[in-house]
Amino acid sequence: MKKSTFFKDFKDFISKGNIIDMAVGVVIGGAFGKIVTGLVNYIINPVISLLTGGVSLENVKTVLREAVPATEEAAEIPEVAIAWGLWIQTVIDFLLVALCIFLVLRAIVKAKAASEKLKKKEEEEKAAEEPAPAEPSVEEKTLAVLGEIKDLLEKK
Repeated sequence: MKKSTFFKDFKDFISKGNIIDMAVGVVIGGAFGKIVTGLVNYIINPVISLLTGGVSLENVKTVLREAVPATEEAAEIPEVAIAWGLWIQTVIDFLLVALCIFLVLRAIVKAKAASEKLKKKEEEEKAAEEPAPAEPSVEEKTLAVLGEIKDLLEKK
């Protein structure tokens, strides 16, 4: 593949509206993810902590191996644990993002359907206002056939 063809194809690819819309969606989605994470961390988790008697989701875990403090002979060995609470936080984040996307898409689909319905109604009203093409009268049909016969006779 020639360089100029490659760059032309690449330019065509990135200049299409779909790609630009998708890039904007990714950026907005990333920012929205931060908002949802903040909602979970700063609003939902404190409520859960209050309901569970002060236990934060961040602290819900299964310790597989306790941490070993550093000694003169060895460095500190970190704790090995399954962080169930953090995983639950992540699931809540995902469900909230999915719910918001669902609601936005649902609103878009409903708006699009309403727009199409309105457009169809306007087209029907416009078609009803326009007079139907008049059917040619018997005299006009007869004159048209006679004109065709005359043209055929002149050609012979």
